[in-house]
Amino acid sequence: MVEEMLPSPDDEPAIDLASDTFFMGQAMRQAQKAYLSEEVPVGAVIVQSGSIVARSHNQVETLRDATAHAEMLALTQAQEAMGDWRLTDCDLYVTKEPCPMCAGAIIHCRIRRVIFGCGDPKGGAAGGFINLLQQPTLNHFSEVTPGVLEEDSKLLLKTFFLEARTKKKGGIV
Repeated sequence: MVEEMLPSPDDEPAIDLASDTFFMGQAMRQAQKAYLSEEVPVGAVIVQSGSIVARSHNQVETLRDATAHAEMLALTQAQEAMGDWRLTDCDLYVTKEPCPMCAGAIIHCRIRRVIFGCGDPKGGAAGGFINLLQQPTLNHFSEVTPGVLEEDSKLLLKTFFLEARTKKKGGIV
């Protein structure tokens, strides 16, 4: 019976890479806003049922707040928009792998899925340096999808830091 072996429409849907690319593109737009504000160019959007419920970019320098990472600001926005701190049916798109602080907040908010652009082998907490998002001893587990628009994310970060080093040395950008 071939019909019995076919997946039913109620089965878990496959990851839609076209949607991942679209939503990461929206996160990249936020990263570009950060870049134009002379912030480390990281952007984030939070999506529920195919709609963006929050969007932000790094604002550490602007707000003079070490916790003002794109992910943290987007989580706060999403909680306000949803009227709940639990974001169990939301997905986070961020241009760079979350740091341990952001990963901790992601776990506490119970984000379903984290999709990121480029990894961070020195400080990433979604598998780069450590993997807090899938730590078996914690009360929540986020699915992780790395590498969406990875090259675009890397290029923006590399350009930003090259320009920052040039400015620091007194050179012309």
